[in-house]
Amino acid sequence: MSVLAIDAGTTGVTAVVVERDGTIAVKGYQEFAQHFPRPGWVEHAPEEIWQAALEATSQVLKAYDAAELEAVGITNQRETVMLWDRETLGAPRRAIVWQDRRTADLCTRLREEGHEDRVGELTGLRLDPYFSGTKLMWLRENEPHTWALVESGRYAVGTVDSYLIARMSRGT
Repeated sequence: MSVLAIDAGTTGVTAVVVERDGTIAVKGYQEFAQHFPRPGWVEHAPEEIWQAALEATSQVLKAYDAAELEAVGITNQRETVMLWDRETLGAPRRAIVWQDRRTADLCTRLREEGHEDRVGELTGLRLDPYFSGTKLMWLRENEPHTWALVESGRYAVGTVDSYLIARMSRGT
């Protein structure tokens, strides 16, 4: 069995084929840009991640027969938050990356309002800008026009892996 593994990391996408015995048969890599619109903010353009995934995978498939693949796995940055249009699959804004600190004040506010224990009960996590929840709350509070399209169901919300799956499956 061979598996195509796609790792959408923080600075680029790596694609590898892993053989049954664990050896890496072939590897591809494509870097993408990080954007820093303000101090403490880190963003990625979803289309750039998609194009990097296509390029890294293309590099692999030029050297390996796709018919030999039995599975595809995707790993990613985990807490990076993305939005995309369910119809066009286009992204209305850049992704907010796991390293982004824009929600530090929001986390402080929620802590001061006494919400940290409840967040911990529900999620097992502490209030920290690293996690996706406060990034989504920030979007709701700071981009109401965008958030309205999330609430209407037009925009999907997810992490990098779910965005790549949506693109690979054409949203189905």
